[in-house]
Amino acid sequence: MIQTIGQIFATGKQEEITSVIQTALKTSNESPMWTEKAIPLSEAVLSVLIPLRQQNLLITPEGNEATTLTPALFLRYCDLANLKWLAFTLQKSNALSTLERSKYTTEQAAKYEAIDLSKLGAYLSSYTVNLEDEWLDFPIANYNLHIGVTDLLKKLI
Repeated sequence: MIQTIGQIFATGKQEEITSVIQTALKTSNESPMWTEKAIPLSEAVLSVLIPLRQQNLLITPEGNEATTLTPALFLRYCDLANLKWLAFTLQKSNALSTLERSKYTTEQAAKYEAIDLSKLGAYLSSYTVNLEDEWLDFPIANYNLHIGVTDLLKKLI
C-alpha cells in the first residue's frame, strides 16, 4: 500500500521518514553541501518529535497541542530558533517529569516520559548553540544556514 507523505509522518518510524527524505534528496539536483546537512537536521528533529508523537504530547513552538506529526510541524522545528526552544523545553520536562511550556492540561502533561536528548544536543552543539544558557544567542550564519536547509526540505516534502 502506498502512503502519502502526511501518513508517513503521522505513523512512520524515524527511519522510514528519514529514508523518504534521503530518496527525495538523491533525485534532486541540489548541491551536495545542502543534502549533507538535511539528513542530520532531520534525524535530530525526528529524534524528539517521534517520542512526543508516541506519547500523544506533540506541541507547536508556541506550546499549543498538536494532534499529529505533520510535515508542516516537522518543518517548523527545522528552524534553529524553534529547535533550540524545543531542546530547552524537553530538558526542563525531563528534569521535572512533566511536559513544560505546553498548553496541555496538568494531567496530560504529567504523562510525559523523559526523552533522550543526546542526538538533538549533539546536533545543536555542532552549530554552536549553547545548551546551558537558553538566552545566549547562536551565530546568525548558523541560523541562515538552517533557513537554506529548511527551504530545501520544504521543496522535497
